[in-house]
Amino acid sequence: MAMVVSTSSARTPPKVVARNDGPYQLHSLERAVSVLEVLGQSQGPLSLAEICQRMGLHKSTAHRSLMVLERSALIERTEENRFRLGLRLYELGNRAVEQIDLRARVQPFLRRLASQVGETVHLSVLQKTSIVYLDKVEPNRRVCMSTKTGTSNPVYCTSMGKAMLAFQPKEAVEQIAAKIRFVTYTPKTIGSREALLVALEKIRRRGYAIDDEEIELGVRCVGAPIFNENRRAIAAMSVSGPISRITVQSVPGIAEKLLRCCGDISASLGMSSKKKSSLLSPFLNHYGN
Repeated sequence: MAMVVSTSSARTPPKVVARNDGPYQLHSLERAVSVLEVLGQSQGPLSLAEICQRMGLHKSTAHRSLMVLERSALIERTEENRFRLGLRLYELGNRAVEQIDLRARVQPFLRRLASQVGETVHLSVLQKTSIVYLDKVEPNRRVCMSTKTGTSNPVYCTSMGKAMLAFQPKEAVEQIAAKIRFVTYTPKTIGSREALLVALEKIRRRGYAIDDEEIELGVRCVGAPIFNENRRAIAAMSVSGPISRITVQSVPGIAEKLLRCCGDISASLGMSSKKKSSLLSPFLNHYGN
């Protein structure tokens, strides 16, 4: 995607034109991104006419992109009816930096845990009603998990999703649960909001979550949350593998190692156990703080 390289008033800025050489073309999305780039390179808010001039767009086309971006709080409209970047971008930027930093920090812990349990270890974050995989470490085994970083899965049928959701504030849990569209992947998939809330209560009591063939038959996962310095569950880790290796009998031992690892990561992120909240105490009790 071409970018505006000049905003000087001494000459007419080059037009932003979306590239047409890629295999996937979403012109409306490309235009919206180009609008953000134009506003980002400007020294101040721009009017609709100025945006049209710099991008070579018809007013109606530019207006549609601006309305979408404004509704998403990615841009803001001033009292003078001009447009500038919105604070939502600042929030997203901070989240991106946080996730990149989190992945780098957690990587040694992931490798250590994978070595200890001999199974695939994942790192993920909560994104609305889904989890997004940030990282993955696999052991030297012939049968490993097929998940890929950057992909997502539903929160209600994954161990990491349930682990993060269980330790969110009650209001957040209610909001997320109300938006979930429950799809049955296997006979063991949680199928309702009520069943999910019951499962989350069990997770709070024991400190970790289990995906017992809920999203894929033959696969069992154990997940636990990671907390930051504000005692917020910002991520989760899981140990995943075939049910022939992660047996029901082996789950408690795997969970103990996982909880210890998540406790070490949370401590490295600044979480202190000196002031235990009722929400965190079941989790903390599992790794001796």
